[in-house]
Amino acid sequence: MGSPLSLRDDHDSSELRRLARRSRHAGQSRRLLALAAIYDGASRGEAALLAGTDRQSIRDWVVRFNADGLDGLVDRHGGGQKARLTQEMLSALKTRLEEGPIPAVHGVVRWRLCDLCGWLHETYGVSLSETRLGQIIRREGFRLLTARPRHYRQDTEAQDIFKKSSPVSWRQSGPDIPEKISKSGGLTRRGSARKRS
Repeated sequence: MGSPLSLRDDHDSSELRRLARRSRHAGQSRRLLALAAIYDGASRGEAALLAGTDRQSIRDWVVRFNADGLDGLVDRHGGGQKARLTQEMLSALKTRLEEGPIPAVHGVVRWRLCDLCGWLHETYGVSLSETRLGQIIRREGFRLLTARPRHYRQDTEAQDIFKKSSPVSWRQSGPDIPEKISKSGGLTRRGSARKRS
């Protein structure tokens, strides 16, 4: 069983509760309230029940609070994985993308992600997945643009034969004055009056 840790002397429970109410970080507020309970005489287990965590976490919070004060109770995020590509590598990659491949030298007519991954590994010893390299390239503002494929035996004259065209009769417009159906069922032109018998 570990030795009990004492809290620092420059704070008390009422101050920690007041700071917990004003804090904008939910995690920090929860930790401050647990430490305020310890200042009031609660055990580590009781403080753990109050905070909804285990006794080891309470001990870690006490150590962080004693070392860094109130800032030690704010959520700490690792910041993510360190970038594998340095600025030098990134600028070389941009230059390579902008210049494009030379088919006789590189054996390809456009850069694929697998080609660029291989080049980075051979040149700088950096291994990246194609997905990650694609994300980096898109973040730098590059997009994949390819021409629409065209068969080498494509015949434009044969395509004209199969294009849809409307019959000539459909292209003609109707009469200027539309016909109207009369009550007797016959067609009449507008403006012409029919006499009833």
